[in-house]
Amino acid sequence: MPEPKSTFDATYPCDFYEPAELFEPDQMYTIPEIARLLQELEPDAEVDPDTEAVLIDWAIPWVMTHAEDLVIAEPLAEDGPGYYGVAPHAVDGDEGEGESENVDPQDGA
Repeated sequence: MPEPKSTFDATYPCDFYEPAELFEPDQMYTIPEIARLLQELEPDAEVDPDTEAVLIDWAIPWVMTHAEDLVIAEPLAEDGPGYYGVAPHAVDGDEGEGESENVDPQDGA
């Protein structure tokens, strides 16, 4: 149920990290790990299941909003999670679309 803003003692800006600020450029992360990072926790920090569910609820829209600055990888196992990382162009500050990291520059492809 919506609440009037006057119900709250204070409101705060809704600022979120950019992928290049959040991720190590050479690492890939699962949604639960991203959720922890968004809360300034270590990716492997222990959190109770109820808290993790709330954190994931925040992480999924963040991933969708920043999709153009992310790369994805297939799960390592058939029933495993997907992985996300920062796109090279987002780290370099380029405005262009991301490129596949699997392209060998010597192949010219």
